[in-house]
Amino acid sequence: MTGQHRVSPFPFLSIDATSRQVSLDARDAAFYADPNPVYAALHAASPTFYWQEQKQWFFTGYDAVNGLLRDKRFGRQILHIATREELGLPEPAAHTRHFDKAEEWSLLELEPPEHTRLRTLVNRAFVSRHVEKMSGEIADLANRLIDDFAGTGETELLSSFADIIPVTMIGRMIGIPDDMGPQLLKWSHDYVGMYMFKRSRADEDAADRSAREFADYVRQVIAERRKTPREDLLSHMIHTEHKGQYLTEDELISTTIVLLNAGHEATVHQIGNSVRIILESGLAPEDLFRDAAATERTVEECLRICAPVHIFQRHCLEPCEIDGVTLKRGDRIGLILAAANLDPLKFTDPLTFKPQRNEGANLSFGAGIHFCIGAPLARLELNIVLPLLFKRLPKLRLAAPPSVKDVYHFHGLERLDLTW
Repeated sequence: MTGQHRVSPFPFLSIDATSRQVSLDARDAAFYADPNPVYAALHAASPTFYWQEQKQWFFTGYDAVNGLLRDKRFGRQILHIATREELGLPEPAAHTRHFDKAEEWSLLELEPPEHTRLRTLVNRAFVSRHVEKMSGEIADLANRLIDDFAGTGETELLSSFADIIPVTMIGRMIGIPDDMGPQLLKWSHDYVGMYMFKRSRADEDAADRSAREFADYVRQVIAERRKTPREDLLSHMIHTEHKGQYLTEDELISTTIVLLNAGHEATVHQIGNSVRIILESGLAPEDLFRDAAATERTVEECLRICAPVHIFQRHCLEPCEIDGVTLKRGDRIGLILAAANLDPLKFTDPLTFKPQRNEGANLSFGAGIHFCIGAPLARLELNIVLPLLFKRLPKLRLAAPPSVKDVYHFHGLERLDLTW
């Protein structure tokens, strides 16, 4: 990189603050294992930057990210207003056709009016007053899982606890039996491989295979619910109309898959991340979870400092200028939610875990019309299972250094070995 204005403290990162050009290897273990110091370096040198390896502009400032998430000049879709030919985009790859089909009506990928119609049908099930009715079930499941390993003096927390709770609860909400949990986890892990930076052909093949199997399974459950409706979200989506319209089968499949994936994948990561940050902080769990207010502050600070999803992509829908960057229709930009949570202009001493903070909301669930629909459920699960775990196992400590998954731009642990 020529004309470099700043020398980076990291060998995998170089920043030219004058041109706002950044070279960053997202597959370097030293980066994805602990991205926060890199985000701090970017805030100091160039909060808005062109990431050379990703070939697009990225934004890390809290106000910029918060504003762009709500800016109607940007959207998750672009092909609803322009053709592939106009934008110079290649045709979809044949080997990911099942994945693309499953994503076709994903809430995460749509813009109004389709997004409004689908979200309206689903949203009612996820509002806080409905979700809170699941509190007892969440606590019962967490206690039962802890019962299984409490007497052993050690556990690998992801496989014995964190993996199981979110997938079980979102499955029950939608109407998927508990015993499908392990299979849902496998499909989901393969599926989200499509969102990794520098994914391989093997990742794409696995995602497409799992998308096909996932869709086939959901199609079978839909057929059952058409014949015999139950008190679950899938029956609600099948049999409820919105302005005279019902969801098509393709819309039902896409919506169910995205809810199952988004409803547990990030929460699994967040449970692991949160337990790790609490144990490494040296702060007393009995203080962090002494009452409901303290618990909520602790959970929100965990979400701020170790968010499970780091990047949200947007398309520019019309020519505009953002923070001195000229963008044309069709350009993609990246919003680094996890970095916005570390903006020193918003949060004092941002790399330090401070549960007593009262400096504003984190952006880990996004903002605007694509604010995470499952946020009330995720927050409820975290507010129940974290204090329960530390109360049941008061001598909890790390048995080994946690290993981080190579799945950037997600951030979660491969293993979390604990002892007490």
